[in-house]
Amino acid sequence: MFSSACLIFNPVAGQSDSEQDLSEIKRHLEPHLNLEIQFTTEEISAQQLAREALERNAECLIASGGDGTVSQVAGVLAESDVPLGIIARGTANAFANALNIPQNIEDACKTILGGKRRVVDLGKCAGKTMTLLAGVGVEAELVEDADREAKDRLGMLAYFFSAFKQLQKFEIFQATLETDDQIIEVDAAAITVANVAPASSILAQGPAGIVMDDGLFDVTIIAPTNRRSAVAASYHLLQSAIHEDGAERDDIGYLRTQRIKITTHPPQKVVLDGEIIGETPIELECIPRKLAVIVPDKFSSEQPQKLEGLPGLKIQSKSSESVDKSQTEKNESNIDVLILDYRITD
Repeated sequence: MFSSACLIFNPVAGQSDSEQDLSEIKRHLEPHLNLEIQFTTEEISAQQLAREALERNAECLIASGGDGTVSQVAGVLAESDVPLGIIARGTANAFANALNIPQNIEDACKTILGGKRRVVDLGKCAGKTMTLLAGVGVEAELVEDADREAKDRLGMLAYFFSAFKQLQKFEIFQATLETDDQIIEVDAAAITVANVAPASSILAQGPAGIVMDDGLFDVTIIAPTNRRSAVAASYHLLQSAIHEDGAERDDIGYLRTQRIKITTHPPQKVVLDGEIIGETPIELECIPRKLAVIVPDKFSSEQPQKLEGLPGLKIQSKSSESVDKSQTEKNESNIDVLILDYRITD
């Protein structure tokens, strides 16, 4: 596949001994590759190192760190056909998990040496590249709440505990979601726009089985009416992810779209790939098949749109009149209007 690679290594990622990690990586890769190693520092980002590696005509870039390191390298590779290898050493490792890339170093190295190239989608938002997801409302509060100390002590449990806590003190906001062919008005506590999301990203699991190479975002809307329903909704989303079944609750909705604009009242914080980037309104676009990643296997799943039951819901087709679901029964004709299939293939 390639005879050389540049390893971009974040020495402060995760909770393990970085020197031991690097020694193990070298032991597995150097007998098979001409391996160049570059280290991130407070002054030198993974993004800068990736750009410099491309200028040196690197055949493959390997990102070793957490999701932040992987996202920075992926953003640079989006403009090339150079593949990305991943050795995940962070807390969440969401991108690696979603792609079934092994979490232990030996198997991750084996994947890089003998895996397959898979081309996945990327997102664009506010001039930035999105590998994972963008969140409005609870998702942004979750990121701020899951502090470094808790993540070091509890690992992924820190995100679960934070999600449950934030949903229990949720605040409802008015949101307008504009896609290519709909304008949706709804009262919500959280809106998550996912390009890639493993089961651990529970607020993105409305459709479950998120497809990462279909040219579409998976949008999940969470609209609990009280604290009890908020906890029940988060548990239901976790079950949806585990069983890869779309959520079936009136306070959870989802859809698929290539482009979306989200406006809220009042303005809400926005998180993009784990970083707070500002407030609503935001516009996002899915860029189909933009990043080549080395993965061990392949999987796919599809789910339709499901919005009915959300409080304060109004949907306006761009070719028809508005439908006010808060004032109508869930009869067969209404479901025909609302259950639209966005399964678009390349």
